[in-house]
Amino acid sequence: MKGLPTRYLLRQHAKGQTENCYDSTQGNIALLIMSVNSSSSSSLPSNSSSLNFYKFLQKCSDTTAGTFSIITFTVTLLLLILPPCVFVIYLGFQRWRQQRSGTTMSHSDLFTLHNVAMELVNIGGSIINCCGVLTRLPVVMMLGVCLVSINLCGQLLFHTLTCVERYLAVVHPVTYLGLKKGKGIRLRNISIGCVWLLAFSNIGLRFVDESHFLNIFFLFILSSNFMVISLCSLSVLYVLIRPGPGAGGEGRPRVDQSKMRAFYTIMAILGALVLRVGGSAAHYTVYGSPHVGGSEQCAVFLSISWLNVPSSLVLPLLFIHRAGKLLCCKNSNQPGQGSD
Repeated sequence: MKGLPTRYLLRQHAKGQTENCYDSTQGNIALLIMSVNSSSSSSLPSNSSSLNFYKFLQKCSDTTAGTFSIITFTVTLLLLILPPCVFVIYLGFQRWRQQRSGTTMSHSDLFTLHNVAMELVNIGGSIINCCGVLTRLPVVMMLGVCLVSINLCGQLLFHTLTCVERYLAVVHPVTYLGLKKGKGIRLRNISIGCVWLLAFSNIGLRFVDESHFLNIFFLFILSSNFMVISLCSLSVLYVLIRPGPGAGGEGRPRVDQSKMRAFYTIMAILGALVLRVGGSAAHYTVYGSPHVGGSEQCAVFLSISWLNVPSSLVLPLLFIHRAGKLLCCKNSNQPGQGSD
């Protein structure tokens, strides 16, 4: 009878040790699951403020969907954007030879040539970046990101300069004629140099880890450019739809066909730029948000990259159209003219 309580106590003690061991095992398993989840989530950036643009893009390219998107986008650039850009460079070389014989090139055409040159840099950077993704070489990928970063800032600035030039040509034609020579050419060259300088400075900003300040800075630049583009384009559209002197009488059309063609052209350019600016604004907003996961950030970035394609295509096609070389339609103006 005296042994029963002893065995009972030993049995209860062993049971308590088993329960403690079970609880300890559960706790270790929970810690293991948490560590696995944290390591798996680290494959994609959980908070973009801790990663710069290069590291963020490198993480996105590690996924199968990211690799496929980068390859598809690069192939699209080669098939859709590269041919008209090369043709524009060829036409620009011909214009340059004519310029040596006395024919001057308009501001709009020169802006388009620099825009195309920057787009060619972007295509080269996309090819190098794609090779870096496929070969898993960070140095190659870094070089491609540097070249792509030039286009991310510079091309929108050239679009802005083109809109300002078009605004002066349509709304203030007398002032525009005075800017075609002398001071106007110097101002144009200074503007082009500043755009290239800002575009190259954008390379260093892409490797800065403090992204909160950069997101605010880039959003400010985007909003400023969008305001200038919108005001200039809407002013030009207002002038185009307004009847000229002597127009609007009986038997006369309110707006002639040349103005309507110019109206539709400006609308197409404005629509392409709205897509580009809107997509970039969405990218910087999502990229800097701590409430959006890494996979969602990568999905947004890889998706909105396609919104830049129309704006990359519209100016080269317009240049070819003004030169009378576009096969789908014939230009009534003579080759070598300025902006519509």
